[in-house]
Amino acid sequence: MIRVLFVCLGNICRSPMADAVFQDMVKKAGLSDKIEVDSAGTGSWHIGESAHRGTLGVLKRHNIPYQGRARQIARADFDEFDYILPMDSSNLADIQRLVKDSDAEIAPFLSYANAAGTVVGETDVPDPYYDQRFDYVYELVEKGCAALLAHIRQQYQI
Repeated sequence: MIRVLFVCLGNICRSPMADAVFQDMVKKAGLSDKIEVDSAGTGSWHIGESAHRGTLGVLKRHNIPYQGRARQIARADFDEFDYILPMDSSNLADIQRLVKDSDAEIAPFLSYANAAGTVVGETDVPDPYYDQRFDYVYELVEKGCAALLAHIRQQYQI
């Protein structure tokens, strides 16, 4: 099983959106038996809460279900996941402070879309918590998830 973890600050906006979008893509590709998806936050403020209403709204408009609850990233995640994908450089730095050695591929989420040329110049998925740009974040997340799935399919020949 290939395990993917999306990470943002509070695990209520960006990472649950990526979690839901990627799960939907994996399901539509018929790969749910090969790829498992989760999300977490570097902070503890929202543990146990549902996703932000803005995230849930944009997912609903795109007919993508999501029932997850916020959780904080744990040390065990670095052993259990194959990919740990922070949504921005601040979360990447937080993750790198947490662990020095891991077999997981720890890379900025948008690095796959940049490599594929579907996103150019954007390295961070902006946090829509304050500016409410959930539709823009969805566009980035959709492109990032598609590029990630293509990368995984190529890497694992699935």
